[in-house]
Order: sequence, then C-alpha cells, then structure tokens
Amino acid sequence: MLKKTMDCVGYSGGAMVGLGAATAVTAAAATYYLATRAEPMVTAVDLNNQSVILKDGSRCSHFVKDGKQMQSLYDDVRTTYDCFQRGLRVSNDGPCLGARTGPSKEYEWLSYRQVYDRAIAFGSGLLDLGLKASNDEFLGFYSMNRIEYVVAEQASIMFSMVSVPLYDTLGTTACSFIINQIGITHVVCDKVSKAKTLLDSVETTPSLKCIILIEEVTDELKELAAAAKIDIEEFSVVESKGKANQREPKPPVPTDLATICYTSGTTGDPKGVMLSHQNLISNMSAVAYTALKGVTVTPQDVHLSYLPMAHVFERGMQIVAFMHGAQIGFSRGDVKLLTEDLQALKPTIFITVPRLLNRIYDKILSSVQGSKLKSTLLNMALHAKTNEVKRGVVRRDSIWDQLVFKKVQQTVGGRVKIIITGSAPLGGKVLDFVRAAFGCLVLEGYGQTEAAAGITFNVPGETEAGHVGCPLPCNLVKVVDVPEMDYYATDGKGEICAKGDNVFVGYYKNPEKTAETKDDDGWLHTGDIGEWLPNGALRIIDRKKNIFKLAQGEYVAAEKIENVYMRSEFVAQAFVEGDSLKPYLMGVMVPDIEVVPAWAEKEGLPTKMDELCTCQKLKDVILQDIISVGKSMGLKSFEQVKDIHLHSEPFSMDNNLLTPTFKNKRPNLRKFFKPHITELYEKHEATS
Repeated sequence: MLKKTMDCVGYSGGAMVGLGAATAVTAAAATYYLATRAEPMVTAVDLNNQSVILKDGSRCSHFVKDGKQMQSLYDDVRTTYDCFQRGLRVSNDGPCLGARTGPSKEYEWLSYRQVYDRAIAFGSGLLDLGLKASNDEFLGFYSMNRIEYVVAEQASIMFSMVSVPLYDTLGTTACSFIINQIGITHVVCDKVSKAKTLLDSVETTPSLKCIILIEEVTDELKELAAAAKIDIEEFSVVESKGKANQREPKPPVPTDLATICYTSGTTGDPKGVMLSHQNLISNMSAVAYTALKGVTVTPQDVHLSYLPMAHVFERGMQIVAFMHGAQIGFSRGDVKLLTEDLQALKPTIFITVPRLLNRIYDKILSSVQGSKLKSTLLNMALHAKTNEVKRGVVRRDSIWDQLVFKKVQQTVGGRVKIIITGSAPLGGKVLDFVRAAFGCLVLEGYGQTEAAAGITFNVPGETEAGHVGCPLPCNLVKVVDVPEMDYYATDGKGEICAKGDNVFVGYYKNPEKTAETKDDDGWLHTGDIGEWLPNGALRIIDRKKNIFKLAQGEYVAAEKIENVYMRSEFVAQAFVEGDSLKPYLMGVMVPDIEVVPAWAEKEGLPTKMDELCTCQKLKDVILQDIISVGKSMGLKSFEQVKDIHLHSEPFSMDNNLLTPTFKNKRPNLRKFFKPHITELYEKHEATS
C-alpha cells in the first residue's frame, strides 16, 4: 500500500491510486505521527524578542558578550590564513577540496595538507614570476569555481597578496576597468576562451603582463599572446617551479587587505569593495556562531561550491568550511548538471540563492497539477509538516517525508542539515515550503558586499517568514530617517545602517563614493529601507535609490534602463519595474505620438493612440526595438525587460506621474501601474 502511494506522489509520474488511498494514508500518517511526535528545538533566543535595543536606538544581537561585537569565533583565527591553518589541524589532514573527474564522475579529493603544499608551491612560483610577498601586490582571478582557484587564492593569502576576482557578468569593459584601476599585472585564468578575451582587450589594459592559464596552453594562444606582448604561463608549470624553489610564507595580519570585490556598478563604473581579513573573519565568525546554535559543523560536513567565487557570499561560506576543517566539493559549472552534482556529493551544508529554491518550488507544484490525488497528498503533507515547523520541529523522518518529500530531499543529495539563502529576498510561501519539504534548518540572511556578506541573520529555530532576522553579533544595526520617502526611525522605519568590524575599509581609489556610503562614525549606509518588527527582527520594505535587486541577486538601475529605452524612436516615456522575488523586469511604454500613428497608418492599423495601445503588433514591434536598442547601448541580459504594457496617456505633473523636474515619480508610477505589472508577471509565470 505504501509503495503504491509513494509511486503516486512521485514527481516523475507513476500509477494513479484511488482516493481511498489518500484516506488510508491519512489514517496511517496520524497513527505514525502520534507514535513519533518530535520535540521542538530549543532556540537560543526568544523568538518574540530577537534583538537588544541600545541607548542610541541601534540594535545588537543577544549573542553579543560584554557589550563587545564579535571579532572572531576562535582565538587562533584572526585572518583567512589562520582559518585554513585551523582547518588543517582540526581535520587531522582530512579531505579538503573535491571535484568530479575521470570516467566514474565520482568526487576525488585533495587533503588539507595537499592543498596547503600545492598553495605554498604555487605562491613560491608567483614570486619567481616577479610578484612580491606584500599587501601591495594584487592578483587577478578570472575563473569558474575549481580546485586551482582555491589553491591560487590560498597561495596569495600565504604571501599577504590581495585577490581581485573578475567575472563574466561584469562584461569585458568592466574587467578592463578593474585591471586598469588596480594596475593588475598577473591574472589566473581557467579557460583558453577567457584568456583570448583578456588578450583582445590588451590595448586597454597596459598594466597586464602575464596570464597564468589553468588549462593547457594552445599554440594559437601562444601566438596571440606573443603578438600582444603578454606572457602566458601554465598553472602547473608555475606550481612545479615554485615547488623546486619553495619560500617561507609571509602571512597577513588582521588589518591587511584580503580582497577587493567589485560590485556590479549599475550607475557607472564598478566599485572595488576593499575587505580586510578582519572584515571577513568577524563576519563569518558571527554567521558560524549563530548557525552553530542550531547545527554542528565538523570535518565530516560537506559544502557544494556552485555560487560564483567572485561574490563574497560563496567565499565567506568557504571560510566557514575551512575554519571547521569541513570539505568543499565543486560543481561542474553548468546549472543543468547541478542536480547531478548535488546527488553525487550529498552535501550536508547547502548555500544557495532564492532563484534555485523558487525553481524547485515551481517544479514540485507543476508536477502535481492535473492530478487531484497528487495535489491532495502534497497539500496534506505540506499542512502537516508546516504545522510541525511552526512548533519548532525540524526533521525529515516523518511519514510525510517518507511518502511525499523524500524525492524532494534527494534532489539536493538527501543529507542536507542546513540551508542558508541570501543575496535576494525569498518569498514567504517558498520559504515555508522549503522548511517543510527539506526537513532541515533553513536560515535567511541579509547583507551586502560592503559588510563582508551578512548584516542580519535568522535565529536557528525561526518559524516565521517575511523577515531577515536580527543583527549578527559582529555588528550594530539601526535605521535612519529618509524624510523624502516618509520613513522615520521613530516609527521603526528607515535606511538600514550597520557598524562593526565587518564593515568594509572603503572603495578602492574612490574616496567620494566611500564617504557617501560610510560616514565619519563608521556606519555603513546600505541604501535599503528596513522596518523593525515587534519581535525585534528586521524586514526589508524598500530601496532608497531607484536601484533594486532581482531574484538572482543582480542589481538593476531602473532610471538608466528607462533612459536607454527612450532612445527608441517608438518610445516617448518609459517606466521599468522589478520584483526582488522575480528574475526579470517588466516595463510600461508610452508610444511616441508622432512616430507611432505614422507607422500604424503604413501598416493599415488604427491611428488613435488608445486603440493602438491594445494592438499586439505594435507591442511586439516596440518590445523588439527597445531590446535591440538596449543591446546596442550595452544593457546586460538581466537589465532587459521581459514584457511591456503600452499606455496611451503621457506621464505628466497633471496626472502626478512626473516630478516638477520632469523625472519619473516612481512611487506613484509603481502604484498606478501595479495591476498591469502584476498581470505581466502572472502571464509569464503561467507559461514558464
């Protein structure tokens, strides 16, 4: 009977079972539940009082000891160098880095000692190439996540160098800007194609002298490099030469720079966020300390590295793993193969972003559509498990886990004990689903690169969705007035600010932007609008500037995109809107009153604007044209709208959609067009 029912709710199909099966399963589940009723976990903090209000109105974590924000979790870990050394010791030289190689596609591992030895050899090889063991030396990284990336980064750390990631989504112009601004001479690169990209831009990167290629160097690449007067070195050769002439490490001190991590620069050139070892260690110590209130992290734990190492979120999680001697396995870099990698590695720690969890949620719901029995059983299971979650019960051994959720859990390997999600908000329904279906601790955090990743974090055992938890013990958090948006700290609403050892040093060679973001008292002004809830947790409610995040974590500047789209001959005015729970944008276009009627007359269409705005042909033409204009003006794919609504009446001061300076009155436009934007999103969700 149970076998048939499990087949029925399997997400790949299966034989239908009569509705009597659902009744039988309900009775069996009730009996099993009473016999195996689990006790709720004891939370380290009262969930109705999650933060401490200080005299100045700022807030701190209940985990803060003696009024001092956390600097490190362990006395012997003050830098990322110390972090790896601790992992080497507590792991007893256990598995460190793994990748899927060879015909079997099983994960093969390097031990902590092997990684350390390779890193010291590669670092010595860098010195042979002319780099200095100095905190004034910068090493570029242009690679997907892989073992050699970590080896090279650990090498740079051992000799007090500063790592500077480059990544594809920035585009070639931004990569050239970074190389030039810092004066990078050497870049570690994984693929021949990326090396060619760097060589193609060599005229705009005069500081670049050498590309260290992880792949085998081809004859064609040698010729291109010679023509560009750039040295090409193979990673393995640098490592071998360094091994033959090994040097003593020159470890960093906590105040030394560890990395310069560039933000996307949606309103101009990307900004280089300077993060010290102290910034990274204080933040990741606070994250680990908070998470450890709900789970343990040991050398037996495994983390899948698939989020880009160019982002501080993934690199921070690697710091946590190294700190505890845990294991890191790398995905193959193809999102289509991610499920296979998860099932092969079977991680116990899963660091992810809302976009992936949203896909899993959508896939599960769509798999039961069309079957009343499957939908009924899924709803029953969700109801039962959600009630347990609300009681603080975290488990995956209930009858519902066996009958309904086991396959969901197997999609991430079946062993995950903690999921941490960040970089963008996760919808309440999806968060509730993930907590119920995966049967593990699910924590959501909020932060930004300038805070070395996290600012607030859920308390383990949190049962409510819709907020991002309380301050991490490494920083204070407050909200400040934003009068132009009617947000006031006295109402518990305002711009979120953070202060602590995790707050960045500044933007590289950009004191003006640094002063705008970090005030004289050391407070980081995030640009996000938050609200303190009665339980002491923080909720994100708005964005101070016309910049917002999409679900995949990318920032977009609406005004910049609108100005680009208005270059289309068909568009007089544009309004671009996004939803931080969605991976794409929608738009409202006001057609040009002179161009569009003339076009319509040639096409044999009505020339009245209100009639034309209901015409699908015009909508298709305008959408195609603005996308084309966007491409020609350098908009990235995530900055382009997915669909548009046509509006016949121009925005004006009379209809309260424009400011006196003829700028879009965004709050009013958002409210006015909300039904149309919602309809566009619903339309595409229904067809996805």
